[in-house]
Amino acid sequence: MESQVRGGTRWKRFAVVMVPSVAATAAIGVALAQGALAASFSVSGQSFKVTADRLDGTGFSQYGAIDEGYTLKGEKAVHPVAVSAFRSATISNMCQSVVTPDVPFVGSVSLKLTAGTGGTKVKADNLYIDVEDLSADATFRNIDIGVAAKDAGKGPGMAKGDRANPYGFAQQADSATLTDVKQTAWATTAGTFKLSNLKMSLHKGVNECY
Repeated sequence: MESQVRGGTRWKRFAVVMVPSVAATAAIGVALAQGALAASFSVSGQSFKVTADRLDGTGFSQYGAIDEGYTLKGEKAVHPVAVSAFRSATISNMCQSVVTPDVPFVGSVSLKLTAGTGGTKVKADNLYIDVEDLSADATFRNIDIGVAAKDAGKGPGMAKGDRANPYGFAQQADSATLTDVKQTAWATTAGTFKLSNLKMSLHKGVNECY
């Protein structure tokens, strides 16, 4: 069975996404570009934006969860997210950005990262992305909708430490393809993550992927 979905979606609906947070990627970008590396990333108190021309993933599952963190002022914050998980994924022409506001004497500063360009794709295994908002053209193959999160065995399983109901609503598919992706996420983890053709840049002011 093949299911196609087109248009924007929120965390309670289809939300398949990718890529690590920009700040952590910047800190270890060279290592990620040169080889596979275990990774666990988040931007404290900030979401980050991502675009990609195409994502091809196998072993997909998705369930609702709550992310906990702190704002830039140190206040505790929670965010409802859709956790999208893949056993493996490849990504073409990826861009991700995060804006840090109110930097003393400077104002807003944007960090932008691109990878998977020039025909060489980004690769990830055991990838979990905590997503708030997504728009894309999506194709799911052999999809099961309405399974319990703990029973979504096609994907890599629920992420360790997730604040999620194991008996809550989930969906899964043998594979998924997304094109023209635009998404906002709060965090991601991956068993391995390799960024090919990595490029990072800082910009004064707001300069985002979309």
